[in-house]
Amino acid sequence: MAAVYAPYVEGTWISFEEVAPDAAELARRMAAQPLLPWLLAEEDGAVVGYAYASHHRARPAYRWSVDVSVYLAAAAVGRGLGTGLYGALLPLLRDLGYVSAYAGVAEPNPASTALHARLGFTPVGTFRDVGFKLGGWRDVTWHHLRLDEPP
Repeated sequence: MAAVYAPYVEGTWISFEEVAPDAAELARRMAAQPLLPWLLAEEDGAVVGYAYASHHRARPAYRWSVDVSVYLAAAAVGRGLGTGLYGALLPLLRDLGYVSAYAGVAEPNPASTALHARLGFTPVGTFRDVGFKLGGWRDVTWHHLRLDEPP
Protein backbone atom coordinates (compact mmCIF):
# COMPACT_ATOMS: atom_id res chain seq x y z
CA MET A 1 0.00 0.00 0.00
CA ALA A 2 2.84 2.38 0.79
CA ALA A 3 4.25 1.82 -2.72
CA VAL A 4 0.86 2.60 -4.29
CA TYR A 5 0.46 5.80 -2.26
CA ALA A 6 4.00 7.20 -2.51
CA PRO A 7 3.73 8.55 -6.09
CA TYR A 8 0.61 10.53 -5.12
CA VAL A 9 2.50 12.13 -2.24
CA GLU A 10 5.80 12.70 -4.01
CA GLY A 11 4.67 13.83 -7.45
CA THR A 12 1.11 15.18 -7.31
CA TRP A 13 -1.12 17.50 -5.33
CA ILE A 14 -3.76 14.73 -5.07
CA SER A 15 -2.44 14.06 -1.56
CA PHE A 16 -1.53 17.01 0.64
CA GLU A 17 1.05 14.95 2.51
CA GLU A 18 4.60 16.01 1.71
CA VAL A 19 6.50 12.93 2.90
CA ALA A 20 5.27 9.51 1.80
CA PRO A 21 4.46 7.28 4.78
CA ASP A 22 6.12 3.89 4.99
CA ALA A 23 4.33 0.60 5.61
CA ALA A 24 4.77 0.91 9.38
CA GLU A 25 3.08 4.32 9.40
CA LEU A 26 0.16 3.04 7.33
CA ALA A 27 -0.21 0.15 9.77
CA ARG A 28 -0.25 2.64 12.65
CA ARG A 29 -3.00 4.64 10.91
CA MET A 30 -5.08 1.49 10.44
CA ALA A 31 -4.66 0.49 14.09
CA ALA A 32 -5.61 4.00 15.25
CA GLN A 33 -9.13 3.58 13.79
CA PRO A 34 -9.78 -0.16 14.21
CA LEU A 35 -13.51 -0.01 13.46
CA LEU A 36 -13.05 1.56 10.04
CA PRO A 37 -12.26 -0.66 7.03
CA TRP A 38 -9.25 -0.61 4.72
CA LEU A 39 -9.67 -2.73 1.58
CA LEU A 40 -7.00 -3.93 -0.85
CA ALA A 41 -7.01 -4.87 -4.51
CA GLU A 42 -4.35 -7.44 -5.40
CA GLU A 43 -3.12 -8.89 -8.66
CA ASP A 44 -0.59 -11.73 -8.72
CA GLY A 45 0.15 -11.12 -5.03
CA ALA A 46 0.90 -7.41 -5.47
CA VAL A 47 -1.24 -4.60 -4.06
CA VAL A 48 -2.54 -2.51 -6.97
CA GLY A 49 -4.96 -0.33 -5.05
CA TYR A 50 -6.72 0.33 -1.79
CA ALA A 51 -9.66 2.22 -0.35
CA TYR A 52 -10.33 3.18 3.23
CA ALA A 53 -12.52 5.22 5.55
CA SER A 54 -11.48 7.57 8.32
CA HIS A 55 -13.38 9.64 10.86
CA HIS A 56 -14.75 12.80 9.28
CA ARG A 57 -13.94 14.96 12.30
CA ALA A 58 -12.97 14.30 15.91
CA ARG A 59 -15.91 15.82 17.78
CA PRO A 60 -18.64 13.37 18.87
CA ALA A 61 -21.44 14.93 16.81
CA TYR A 62 -19.59 13.88 13.64
CA ARG A 63 -19.63 10.18 14.60
CA TRP A 64 -22.16 9.36 11.86
CA SER A 65 -19.88 10.57 9.04
CA VAL A 66 -16.71 9.24 7.43
CA ASP A 67 -14.21 10.41 4.86
CA VAL A 68 -13.30 7.95 2.11
CA SER A 69 -10.31 7.69 -0.20
CA VAL A 70 -9.12 5.38 -2.94
CA TYR A 71 -5.64 5.07 -4.46
CA LEU A 72 -4.53 2.95 -7.40
CA ALA A 73 -1.16 1.99 -8.82
CA ALA A 74 -0.52 3.73 -12.15
CA ALA A 75 -0.92 0.46 -14.08
CA ALA A 76 -4.32 -0.16 -12.44
CA VAL A 77 -5.94 3.17 -13.33
CA GLY A 78 -8.87 3.04 -15.75
CA ARG A 79 -9.72 -0.62 -15.24
CA GLY A 80 -12.63 -0.27 -12.80
CA LEU A 81 -10.66 -1.10 -9.64
CA GLY A 82 -11.54 2.19 -7.94
CA THR A 83 -15.22 1.55 -8.58
CA GLY A 84 -14.82 -2.00 -7.29
CA LEU A 85 -13.05 -0.94 -4.12
CA TYR A 86 -15.62 1.73 -3.34
CA GLY A 87 -18.36 -0.73 -4.31
CA ALA A 88 -17.17 -2.97 -1.48
CA LEU A 89 -16.30 -0.20 1.00
CA LEU A 90 -19.49 1.88 0.90
CA PRO A 91 -21.90 -0.97 1.83
CA LEU A 92 -19.59 -1.91 4.71
CA LEU A 93 -19.81 1.63 6.02
CA ARG A 94 -23.60 1.58 5.71
CA ASP A 95 -23.68 -1.71 7.64
CA LEU A 96 -21.51 -0.14 10.34
CA GLY A 97 -24.18 2.53 10.84
CA TYR A 98 -22.64 5.50 9.08
CA VAL A 99 -25.04 8.01 7.51
CA SER A 100 -22.74 10.08 5.27
CA ALA A 101 -19.52 9.58 3.36
CA TYR A 102 -17.40 12.50 2.22
CA ALA A 103 -14.54 12.63 -0.27
CA GLY A 104 -12.19 15.56 -0.72
CA VAL A 105 -10.79 15.93 -4.23
CA ALA A 106 -7.75 18.16 -4.72
CA GLU A 107 -8.35 20.06 -7.94
CA PRO A 108 -7.96 19.56 -10.76
CA ASN A 109 -8.53 15.82 -10.72
CA PRO A 110 -11.14 14.96 -13.36
CA ALA A 111 -10.72 11.19 -12.94
CA SER A 112 -11.52 11.34 -9.21
CA THR A 113 -14.40 13.75 -9.77
CA ALA A 114 -15.86 11.38 -12.40
CA LEU A 115 -15.40 8.32 -10.16
CA HIS A 116 -17.22 9.95 -7.26
CA ALA A 117 -20.03 11.19 -9.54
CA ARG A 118 -20.50 7.67 -10.99
CA LEU A 119 -20.93 6.35 -7.47
CA GLY A 120 -23.58 8.93 -6.58
CA PHE A 121 -21.47 11.47 -4.70
CA THR A 122 -22.54 15.08 -5.20
CA PRO A 123 -20.29 18.14 -4.82
CA VAL A 124 -21.17 20.20 -1.77
CA GLY A 125 -18.53 22.92 -1.87
CA THR A 126 -15.00 23.92 -2.69
CA PHE A 127 -12.40 25.09 -0.21
CA ARG A 128 -10.43 27.64 -2.25
CA ASP A 129 -6.65 27.88 -1.89
CA VAL A 130 -6.76 25.49 1.07
CA GLY A 131 -3.39 23.82 0.48
CA PHE A 132 -0.03 24.77 -1.00
CA LYS A 133 1.85 22.01 -2.79
CA LEU A 134 4.19 21.68 -5.77
CA GLY A 135 4.57 25.43 -6.08
CA GLY A 136 0.88 26.35 -6.18
CA TRP A 137 -2.24 26.91 -4.13
CA ARG A 138 -4.75 24.08 -4.44
CA ASP A 139 -8.52 23.92 -4.09
CA VAL A 140 -10.33 20.92 -2.62
CA THR A 141 -13.89 20.11 -3.67
CA TRP A 142 -15.88 18.07 -1.15
CA HIS A 143 -18.33 15.44 -2.34
CA HIS A 144 -21.11 13.83 -0.27
CA LEU A 145 -22.87 10.47 -0.47
CA ARG A 146 -25.83 9.60 1.75
CA LEU A 147 -25.17 6.05 2.94
CA ASP A 148 -28.36 5.65 4.94
CA GLU A 149 -31.17 7.65 6.48
CA PRO A 150 -30.27 9.21 9.83
CA PRO A 151 -31.49 7.13 12.79
